[in-house]
Amino acid sequence: MSWQLKILRVFLRQVARRSLARQPDSVSARKWFERGAWLNARGRPHANFSPDSLGTVPALWTALPNSGAPVILFFHGGGYVMGNPRTHAALAAYLKRKTGLEVCLPDYRLAPEHPFPAAFDDALTAWRALIAKGHAPERIILGGDSAGGGLALALLGHLCTTGQPRPACGFAFSPFTDLALEGPSITLNANSEILLPISRLERLRERVLQGADPRDPRISPLYGAFAGAPPVLIQVARTEILHSDSTRMVQHLRAQGVDVTLQERGNLPHVWQYFHGWLPEARKSLAEAAQFIRAQAGPPPSVEN
Repeated sequence: MSWQLKILRVFLRQVARRSLARQPDSVSARKWFERGAWLNARGRPHANFSPDSLGTVPALWTALPNSGAPVILFFHGGGYVMGNPRTHAALAAYLKRKTGLEVCLPDYRLAPEHPFPAAFDDALTAWRALIAKGHAPERIILGGDSAGGGLALALLGHLCTTGQPRPACGFAFSPFTDLALEGPSITLNANSEILLPISRLERLRERVLQGADPRDPRISPLYGAFAGAPPVLIQVARTEILHSDSTRMVQHLRAQGVDVTLQERGNLPHVWQYFHGWLPEARKSLAEAAQFIRAQAGPPPSVEN
C-alpha cells in the first residue's frame, strides 16, 4: 500500500464518507461532489473540453474526434443523483492520455427530478447520436464508473437483446449493477468499505426508481441478456460494498459466453481510479484498462506513457 493511499484512506473514511452520509438531499450532494472533485482535478480540466450535443443530451469531449477514429463513450458515476462531465473531466483526460482516444462524457439526466429510465434513455440517445454522426459502432468503446459503469453495461445489454450493432468493447470501474441490493458484500463489507455510506443505499434506490422494478435490466444489468456481447473489463476492490455487484456480473456475463476480464484489487476505495492524480494504484489500474481498450479498438497513432 502506497503512502498516498494510506493518507487518502483516512481522509475518505473519516471525512468524505461521513460528509456524504450527512447530505440532506440530491442538490446538496451534487454541490458536495463538485467541491470534492479537486481531489482528482487539480484545476479545471473541463475548461479545454469541446461541448457537443448528442441528440437531446449535452456532452463534453476531450476534443472533437477525427472522422472514423475510435472513441470512448464514458458515463460518469454518482449514484444516478449526482456527478456530471465536469466532475469526471480529469479522469476522461487521463484516459485519453493513456489510450490516445478521444473521450465523450454525456450529461445524462439525474434523479430524483428525472427518475428511471431517464438516465438509460439518455445513454441510448447518446449512442444513437454518435452513430448518426458517422461513428461506426465497432469503433465505439462503452465505459463508466459506479452507476455510470452500470449504465454502460445496461446499454450494452440492451443492444444485445434488441439485435443492434455492438460496440468494440465495454469497461466498468466498480459498477453498480443490482438495484435490488442483493449482493452479499453489502453486508459482508460494511466495515471494510472506505467511501460509500451503506446507510444511503436504500434511500438512493428510492430516489432513482420511484416505484420502478429494481431488477429492470435497463438499471440493473445483472438481470440483462448479453448474448453476442464484445469483450468486457471490470475492475473492483475486494473491500467495497459493491464488490459482489462486479463478481456476480462477471459470472452472469461468462454464463452467456462473454469474454470477461475481472481485475480485483485489495484495500482500495470505491472507484479508486478517480484519484489517479494522487494514487499510483489508480494510475496502474488505468494503464491496465487502457491496454485492454487499445487491444480491442486497435492502437492509436501515438500513446503518451
